[in-house]
Amino acid sequence: MFKPRFIFLPACRTALFLGLCAVLSGWCLTGCSKDPEQPQQKGKGGRPGMGQMVIPVAVAKAETRDVPVFLAGLGSVDAFNTVSIKSRIDGQLVRVDIKEGQEVSQGQLLAEIDPRPYQVQLQQTEATLFKDQAALKDARLNLGRYQDLFKNGGVISKQQLDTQDSMVSQLEGAVRVDQAQIDNVKLQLSYTRITAPVSGRVGLRQVDVGNMVHAADPTGLLVLTQLQPIAVIFSLPEDQLQSVAQHMRKSTLEAQAFSRDDRTRLATGKLLTIDNQIDATTGTGKLKAVFDNRDRSLWPNQFVNIHLLLETKKNSTVVPAAAIQRGPQGAYVFIAKADKTAELRPVKIAFSEGNMTAIDSGLAAGEDVVTDGQDKLQNGTKIEVPGSAPANANGQGRKPKGAPGQ
Repeated sequence: MFKPRFIFLPACRTALFLGLCAVLSGWCLTGCSKDPEQPQQKGKGGRPGMGQMVIPVAVAKAETRDVPVFLAGLGSVDAFNTVSIKSRIDGQLVRVDIKEGQEVSQGQLLAEIDPRPYQVQLQQTEATLFKDQAALKDARLNLGRYQDLFKNGGVISKQQLDTQDSMVSQLEGAVRVDQAQIDNVKLQLSYTRITAPVSGRVGLRQVDVGNMVHAADPTGLLVLTQLQPIAVIFSLPEDQLQSVAQHMRKSTLEAQAFSRDDRTRLATGKLLTIDNQIDATTGTGKLKAVFDNRDRSLWPNQFVNIHLLLETKKNSTVVPAAAIQRGPQGAYVFIAKADKTAELRPVKIAFSEGNMTAIDSGLAAGEDVVTDGQDKLQNGTKIEVPGSAPANANGQGRKPKGAPGQ
């Protein structure tokens, strides 16, 4: 048969047990007394509890400066003059006085064709001229005698006089033909010396010495390209052509040629003209710019990016493009106020150029705008700007203390 047992705790253990029960009771009462309507603290911007957090941001100062306005277009370099050097006569190529890739001047001798056949032909035509001149001289003397005989009693008939006069005219015509033939042979003889029609750079040679060349050959002896100056043909949207034309009437527009990756400026020149029609398939118009190309940085058929300086906006308020935010109501920026809070400020954008944006209204020069960390901000958010000096308007935020360069 089961008999109950009674356990008597010592006095000290009883006191410890009662103390633990009191502590647990206090915790339960504290949890039950908490206000169920109090929102929990959140750690993300724009949510309850944001006012208790400080968001680190980068800022830049709005500045007043002159901002150039560029139009960008893709173009290709075109030699100012490209000449395919061909022979204008038939003959054997006996001499080439230039090397491939050589710079030549206008009028410089490039090659020579065997001149001997044309020299012989010239001697023949000169001999014919000499013979006809002698015959003409004799006919003129006889004409003078016939005229005297006709006047002194009509010894000869009028018909004989007219016949002699006609012979003189025929011989004069023969002499003129001979002289024209001589001039033609001399011209052909001059073609045996091939000279540079323009100054430029010689390309690769197409025909070697000793080969027969003909005026009807489809390929020339070589190609000569004028590299100084040099031109670039590029395109702009048709909507921009009217503005370009208006500024061209006021002054000469500067054109800058950049590399294919649009990072390295290769040359600076000027806009020469606008084409007289628009390409209907692309909706663009062609423009031609000219460059001195003194350092040979541009080569024919090279692809380049053209930056056409349209105008320079004076005293514009500019901020880094990274500071501009866009929402349903338009563009806005966050201002870093002196009380270390962010203020949402709507702005009106005038234009953008590179990594800079010009502000038309809504912002004053000297104000600090947030360039990094805007996604965690709302109006009135507490912010912290590392470092002590605001960055300039090139898009760089403030540097923390002790960073290099301070």
